[in-house]
Amino acid sequence: MLYQIVSLLLEVVFGILCGACLLRLYMQYQRIPMSARSGNPLGRFVFALTDWIVLPLRRVLPAIGALDTASLVAAYVLQLAEFGLLWLFAGAAGGLFAVPILAVFGLARMAISGLTGAVIVYAVLSWVQTNSPMADVIERLVAPLLQPIRKVLPLVGGIDLSPLVLLLVMQIAGILLGSLQAGVLVAWSN
Repeated sequence: MLYQIVSLLLEVVFGILCGACLLRLYMQYQRIPMSARSGNPLGRFVFALTDWIVLPLRRVLPAIGALDTASLVAAYVLQLAEFGLLWLFAGAAGGLFAVPILAVFGLARMAISGLTGAVIVYAVLSWVQTNSPMADVIERLVAPLLQPIRKVLPLVGGIDLSPLVLLLVMQIAGILLGSLQAGVLVAWSN
């Protein structure tokens, strides 16, 4: 029971920090303004959560094109810390080799979960007319993922089903990722 409580607390804390690093990475890749002057409250929140880890990494890790490697490495380091702490708390059972592998899968799961949340928020906001800066940011995050689906799937009775299709694709990706993770860990443990 204590392990479950600690696991939940670590998952929440590291999940928020890692998710913020991934969001920072994606927002910078999409060139979404995040400064205080831009009026983007989500950007300010992400900066507040991640500056402490991303800025020192940025001094040694240059960006590769539009890819902010410091944010990506920060997210991975946070996943490593989470799985490392869980490994230690579990009594260091099993091989330490599994921790970096679990961190990679954790990072991928975090990205899928974050995008799933963004698509759900986008779908809800699309039903309600809102002129908030947050709605614009969410739309700019989700629109590139919906464009390929919209090219193939027409409106049905005036309703855009592309968010539903994207959610389905991400759920399938999550299932495949979980299966791949289990297979890799079984192969490594033998």
